[in-house]
Amino acid sequence: MRTVHVVTHPEATHHVDRVVGGWFDSELTPDGERAAAAVAESLRAKVPDDVEIYSSDLRRTARTAEVIGERFGVKPVLDRRLREKSYGEAGGKPQEWLDSRFIPPPAVGERLGHDEGIPGAETKGAMAARVYAAMESILESRCEHQIVVTHGGALTFVIAAWIRMPLASAGYVDFRGSPGSVTVLREDDYFHNRQVVTLAGK
Repeated sequence: MRTVHVVTHPEATHHVDRVVGGWFDSELTPDGERAAAAVAESLRAKVPDDVEIYSSDLRRTARTAEVIGERFGVKPVLDRRLREKSYGEAGGKPQEWLDSRFIPPPAVGERLGHDEGIPGAETKGAMAARVYAAMESILESRCEHQIVVTHGGALTFVIAAWIRMPLASAGYVDFRGSPGSVTVLREDDYFHNRQVVTLAGK
């Protein structure tokens, strides 16, 4: 039985500074460091020694994965495809800067390729495609216990890829996870059904 624990990184400096995250390479705050340690302890009590750890390569996720990996004696595999959405020129700017320029997607029609009005920003479709590709690579492993450390926005597409939602349908999906949350995904060995056991738990 395969179980995947998906961790969203805890509080980072861009949260408290109220600037846009995305590919802006913020770090964990002191509270975020403590939360990462708590997540690591919780996972260590639930997950066997034979575990693989994968993470976005941005500092806030890589550090979270490092703290978890230290508890298991496992070195995380960093994969830039697990990054948060790139907000282009908005990265690192005040959140108000992005909010005043952002063009929301239409209720129906082209949502994956929608231009949000921010120069250099990644489309939702591009983000989804790379996260799907990362999950495909991760799930090629037959290890029964895996930990994936990512971001709140990327969590949606980690789960969508897990349940094999067609990429063309992913323009409407949204799974929310607060910083430092843990989502538990499980596939049984008999039916090979894929469950979302816990969404954004603690």
